[in-house]
Amino acid sequence: MPTTVSPTRDVLLYFLAIFVPPLVVFFKRGCTADFWINICLWILGWIPGVLHAWYIISRSEGVM
Repeated sequence: MPTTVSPTRDVLLYFLAIFVPPLVVFFKRGCTADFWINICLWILGWIPGVLHAWYIISRSEGVM
């Protein structure tokens, strides 16, 4: 039986990603390449980090 992530949790993650994108990616994927990519994007600019975090949230399925 597949489990689904609560849409409310995702909305909270989208909101949190505005302020701290790497933290959200860490919650969704752990300490993987996506996390380090997001750190680099966040250092290069705030908007690329946020967009990447939103992409990870939209593509992740119930990891958190």
